Amino acid sequence: MLRARTPEGWFLITHPEHARLAGEFASAWGNSRFRSPFPLTNTLEGIRRHDDGWATRDLAPKITREGRPSAFGIDLVGKYSAFEEIDLADYLQVRGQAMEAVAAQDAYAAVLISMHTCNLLTERADHSTLRPEDRPKLAAFLEMQERRQEDLRQICAQSGQFSGTDLLATTWVENFRLLQACDNLSLLSCVDYPNAASLLHPLPLTGGGMQAVAVHRLAERTFRLDPWPLREAVVEVSVTGRRINGERFDSESDLATAYARATPETLLIRLESGS
Repeated sequence: MLRARTPEGWFLITHPEHARLAGEFASAWGNSRFRSPFPLTNTLEGIRRHDDGWATRDLAPKITREGRPSAFGIDLVGKYSAFEEIDLADYLQVRGQAMEAVAAQDAYAAVLISMHTCNLLTERADHSTLRPEDRPKLAAFLEMQERRQEDLRQICAQSGQFSGTDLLATTWVENFRLLQACDNLSLLSCVDYPNAASLLHPLPLTGGGMQAVAVHRLAERTFRLDPWPLREAVVEVSVTGRRINGERFDSESDLATAYARATPETLLIRLESGS
């Protein structure tokens, strides 16, 4: 779940909805300066479905020790340190399911999802918040993910559906980085992040080389990207969530009741060129 503070409480967005939004950004990616992803269909599938494993869990939102909705918010942008707030075994199961939910239909997309998961849990995670008894669980999970990636890469290579360029290690990395960039842009948009940020990784240019992209908030859910990586000069997309009253809840059942009673609401997100 993702959360954005409102005067009355919170606006909550599910992980699959956030991932769908990331896919919308990815489908608009590419212009005379920034290279469009390839293989296009498989890369877009990985981006828009990278959080499918959270669908069931998000039906029953949980609370933190302070009684707030347990969700990604402004306070966690740029961090991945909340191991103390989660049941690691449950969390790893959800992450594994996110990859396997896609693997049977699209092995290429599933590799990108697994690469994203491994990056979150290694380079972007603060392991100082990890309980000692959970360290072997995490190590075993990461090892399993690496093996699964190799299995899926072999399936792709043997399928005859991909070119040699599609299967280059550099292409996998570029598409994984686009997933991360669009995921981050979706997170920033969903929580209406007020500060300057960047899309994590430099992205490939049409003429070769890489370029970082900065993000600046102009107004409510309106952001400027600089330099501009999308086809159209302005991109407007919508995201659906539920507005709930109250900052803190006495129990998860109280939050679940409030969430179930809330009517789905659609918000508009606008991206503009910096030039």
